[in-house]
Amino acid sequence: MILHYSLKSSNICCFLSVSSGFCFISFGGSVLFSCGLARENMEKLSGLSHLFMTIFLHNFSTFMVIPAITDVTMSALCPGRDECSLAIYLSGFQQAIIGLGTLVMMPLVGNLSDKYGRKALLTVPMSLTIIPLGILAYSRDRNFFYAYYVVRTLTAMVCEGSVHCLALAYVADNVSEGRRASAFGVLSGIGSSAFVCGTLSTRFLSTSSTFQVAASVAVIAAVYMRVFLPDSVVDDGLSAPILSKDKLHITQSDGESNRNGTLVLKRMPSLEDMVSLLNTSSTFSQAAVVSFFSNLADFGLHGSMMYYLKARFHFNKDQFADLMVISGIAGTISQLFLMPTLVPALGEAKLLSVGLLFSCAHMFLYSIAWSFWVPYVAAMFSVIFSLAHPCMRSIVSKQVGSCEQGMAQGCISGICSFAGVVSPLAFSPLTALFLSDRAPFNFPGFSIMCIGFAMHKPAIHSFCI
Repeated sequence: MILHYSLKSSNICCFLSVSSGFCFISFGGSVLFSCGLARENMEKLSGLSHLFMTIFLHNFSTFMVIPAITDVTMSALCPGRDECSLAIYLSGFQQAIIGLGTLVMMPLVGNLSDKYGRKALLTVPMSLTIIPLGILAYSRDRNFFYAYYVVRTLTAMVCEGSVHCLALAYVADNVSEGRRASAFGVLSGIGSSAFVCGTLSTRFLSTSSTFQVAASVAVIAAVYMRVFLPDSVVDDGLSAPILSKDKLHITQSDGESNRNGTLVLKRMPSLEDMVSLLNTSSTFSQAAVVSFFSNLADFGLHGSMMYYLKARFHFNKDQFADLMVISGIAGTISQLFLMPTLVPALGEAKLLSVGLLFSCAHMFLYSIAWSFWVPYVAAMFSVIFSLAHPCMRSIVSKQVGSCEQGMAQGCISGICSFAGVVSPLAFSPLTALFLSDRAPFNFPGFSIMCIGFAMHKPAIHSFCI
């Protein structure tokens, strides 16, 4: 299956062939980035080609607006200024509300997908994603921005992270445990390649065109998914349960582990299921702790970094896009090439620890950036720290059977969402303070450094997994 996307006015071309495992990005006739997976690996994953294309299109539409949204927010709330505390607080408030919503919705969506199918549940977030993009595609005036802000907050309670969560469960349905880490890495690599193509496109599009293209691609993604993506069929043989279900006596309400430790849970979502997951498997509970604190830092960085760079170095949409393209290309290469090689050699747990340590380092480098080029160097650390997330999801996936993948991934996504609630409460006021004239001392990157210290906790704890 092939996707060919081009912007003739800018001579940009993005080409992705999932079946052959080849992709490239070119500009002005010169290839900027290319990748090719080993044919053997791609043949094993060829059954997931429609899922990969769906994720590519969806991520393309959502990622391409990220470089532009900061400028749109600043123009609507604080026109003509490079620093705006109101924008930082509103973004933090939105992130907290979305986190509260997804904290409840992610386990529910994941568990319902175990019962009603991944495709049916994918339809909801992919359709809702179109609405806020359509609002800003029509107009970016202040009133329309506030409409976008409200609609985006409400829809993101269902959409934020749910597509990725369901995609992970879909992969787990169709890939055996031995190849699951590599498959998760390929899925993340496809998402990173969409990130590169989307942000690179933003670099050469006007703000209005950016949102119009994003809304159009979001529609295409939803239609493509409904037409071409087959619903996954759960095959218990794809996982190696620690205890077969016919040997397990299930209590009235809670799932229990067998003598080897694999969990078997009820199909209907409940708080007891999540508690059972956390209490019965020590590996799962440790993974949950690492997920919470790593996402606490990640949410803090994403909520502060662009405002910090705009105030510190006067970055705009184009510089944000350049920065994201560098990070995306590094992450794509790493997830598609390095991860299939490193996982068998080091294992997911060690690779997770290395990725989190590099994430700490890149946050510290951002915080002390002394020149405009330093953030670009920090972005290249993505070649290592981008491995952490798929490793974590692979570890989680191996703790449950095939028919509980949605619940397990949804539980971790819900914990990550809770981190999204706490993070802006801690870091948004700190960022606003140190970017204002009221800062107690002159250190604009102080909040970013604190975020880096927050990442130390999961980096150290990951060695216990």
